[in-house]
Amino acid sequence: MQPNITGVILAGGRSSRMGGNDKGLILLNGKPLFQHVFDRLKPQVDEVIINANRHQALYQVSGIPVISDIITGFVGPLAGMHAGLSYSHTEWVIFAPCDVPMLPSNLVSQLWLGKQQALAAYVHDGERAHPTLALMHVSLKPFLTEFLAQGDRKLMIFMESLHAQPVMFREQASQFSNLNTPTDCELWEQGKRGM
Repeated sequence: MQPNITGVILAGGRSSRMGGNDKGLILLNGKPLFQHVFDRLKPQVDEVIINANRHQALYQVSGIPVISDIITGFVGPLAGMHAGLSYSHTEWVIFAPCDVPMLPSNLVSQLWLGKQQALAAYVHDGERAHPTLALMHVSLKPFLTEFLAQGDRKLMIFMESLHAQPVMFREQASQFSNLNTPTDCELWEQGKRGM
């Protein structure tokens, strides 16, 4: 039985490969990139919040709650995860970056089933890990706080330290394509999805 789960869209980065433009707000087929992620994630969770450190007012126009990093300085997705674990009203939180518009409709259920007894699980497409697509229990927040306080930033190292469970999504690699550059977005719009 899957419990209530909060979804957090990670849109707090610098978007350096998008020419400094806020990646989540880049239009894709006339709709902001984060909105594509929201539309895929919302049916799978009880609540969705956005983690953003710039242009919060623009994100808030969507009506979706917006939170900023508590640990400041653009220290990467782990800071967004820390904020998500801090603000969640549920025991479990699923994280998704704002640049993966084709998230599978079974993302949450597969991570929940695949985590087994672990307190964290992340997506693996059979070829590579996608640790920003992760399910975590809020009890992990103190471990993450300590990890960041030590100056560590590498998400995969943190996942390994938790013995997080990789969950296989075979034959679905294209659904985890992330759009990092304006060219990726143009190709995706042309039906090539950046691949």
